[in-house]
Amino acid sequence: MDVSFQTRELPEALGNSEAFLDFQSKLSRVAAIDRPILIIGERGTGKELAANRLHFLSKRWDGPLVSLNCASLGESVLESELFGHEAGSFTGANKRREGRFEQAEGGTLFLDEIGLVSMSVQEKILRAVEYGMFERVGSSQSIVVDARIIGATNANLVELTRKEKFKSDLLDRLSFEVLHLPPLRYRSGDIAYLATRFAASMSQELEFSSASKFTASAMRSLESYEWPGNVRELKNVVERSVYRSGEGKVDEIDFAPFESPYKDPSSQPSELVEPPQTDSQEEMESDASFQEQVRELEIRLLKRALEQCRRKQTDAAESLGLSYHQFRALYRKYKQDLTV
Repeated sequence: MDVSFQTRELPEALGNSEAFLDFQSKLSRVAAIDRPILIIGERGTGKELAANRLHFLSKRWDGPLVSLNCASLGESVLESELFGHEAGSFTGANKRREGRFEQAEGGTLFLDEIGLVSMSVQEKILRAVEYGMFERVGSSQSIVVDARIIGATNANLVELTRKEKFKSDLLDRLSFEVLHLPPLRYRSGDIAYLATRFAASMSQELEFSSASKFTASAMRSLESYEWPGNVRELKNVVERSVYRSGEGKVDEIDFAPFESPYKDPSSQPSELVEPPQTDSQEEMESDASFQEQVRELEIRLLKRALEQCRRKQTDAAESLGLSYHQFRALYRKYKQDLTV
């Protein structure tokens, strides 16, 4: 894996896995079609980066790309941000203000977390998408706008329409194409590739003489982790590990920086509490079948190992005297019970 150490400002939208390349192929194909697009993906998968790529591969590439995170604003503020307002339309509105739709004229408007928009604001977005028209807050005069809409969310919009929390008409209009960003855990091979890139970038920022490298054990830890925060989390973990390790090899990965090394005595079990039963005692007193008792014992051992090893699966396997592949087979078998 040859990664130039001279690279700086590395984008996160990198990868060479089949899932990642398939997504990029679908994105490139639809970018040239001037229709609304929905991007669906878990947090940290790179939805905004995908929207940027859609814009710059489209016929509107030389027009403005305007973004708005809908989750960060209340209903009244969001409406004003999207459609603008007239002077005197509400307290503090001292002058006329253009909204994001007007600012995106001739270009692209990216609406992140669109699943959190209120029904009343959705109604106005629907009209703007359907007819290319809207009114500023405090005005009855229609404004014509030409902007391509890209929406993004990690919510289940179909389920939200069933619960009448998202307008089905708007969903229909936005979903000319729906692009599903693959989570990092489905991008086989990309964890090592991205980790190496992020480590090189961080090494240069810290002015190391050469890019930091991961030991085999550290890389196994990275590749065995589930990455609920996806690429964003990977980048943060790698940069922190490079910084803490200093120049040279990275041999320790910290996935839980918020876990305090100082134990709160009040949270510890009292010495006077009756000691728990041993596994043999529980088995003697249980009416469960042999298979059920074996299952319960395996789950209990896996849970204990994961907790003691801060959910580092490589270390947990070693603590149980199992190979990594043996541990993974058991983990997949009981994954539902281990992640509750």
